[in-house]
Amino acid sequence: MASKKDSNSTSNISGSTFHGSRRQSKQRLDTLVVQRGLVESRERAKQLILAGEVIVSGSTQVKPGHLISPEVEIVVKQPPRYVSRGGLKLEKALQVFQVDVRDSVAIDVGASTGGFTDCLLQHGAKFVYAVDVGHGQLAWKIRQDLRVCVIEGTNIRTIDVNRFESLIKIGVVDVSFISLQKVLPVVTQIVNPTGDVLALIKPQFEAGRKHVGKGGVVREARVHVQVLCDLLRFIRGLDQSVMGISHSPIRGPAGNIEYLIWLKAGIEDASVDWKKRAEQVVQEAHAALQ
Repeated sequence: MASKKDSNSTSNISGSTFHGSRRQSKQRLDTLVVQRGLVESRERAKQLILAGEVIVSGSTQVKPGHLISPEVEIVVKQPPRYVSRGGLKLEKALQVFQVDVRDSVAIDVGASTGGFTDCLLQHGAKFVYAVDVGHGQLAWKIRQDLRVCVIEGTNIRTIDVNRFESLIKIGVVDVSFISLQKVLPVVTQIVNPTGDVLALIKPQFEAGRKHVGKGGVVREARVHVQVLCDLLRFIRGLDQSVMGISHSPIRGPAGNIEYLIWLKAGIEDASVDWKKRAEQVVQEAHAALQ
């Protein structure tokens, strides 16, 4: 297994920076600030812009509705909330699905820089096992935290699930270069039957090579729907219930739209048309992140 979370956009001591790379029509400044993951919401973006905390191409811009080209440099003076942009993705999942992690023991599969772990700790998790197949990626802030057990150089598919003794109440997953279908069977064994699993779905690692376009991006909405539906069917085979799906508030580093899923052990709500819900979520994602 290989895993890699996206790290913060280019940054310096004064704050967070993002350099656009794709030529598109002009967009509102507050919208771009959110899309680039520099802040968590459009309302927060407006507040920072009006306060003079956002710099566009070297100059302070105080109009949230100012139209700018996506290629320009945007700097937000405030420090990032989490050690990586991934924290913003998990933050949305916790909020939208209303999953309470306070005083829980959690496992972060594909910890990488530690964005998910950081988010869990900031939302009250008691202890986090940070698992990753790589070495030396975890931010020092997370590595030195006594509430974190770092498990590096470890493939989650070969880990001894009994080492956790049913202590894990929260499982979060952000892996790359591997399908969730190869990872979730192990994670659902590790997490206590009464617990929750939250995973980031990356279409480029689920759809198959023929659907992955230039730059490793899956652009077609119909493929996104198929990815979600295939994963939903797979999860049912694990005796897990899909409790909710949503889209990530920001794109992945290559520009992929990503999705969030929440599952628990037990019987699924038969009243929910999950295919229709998948179509709705994909439509919402493409409208929000285009």
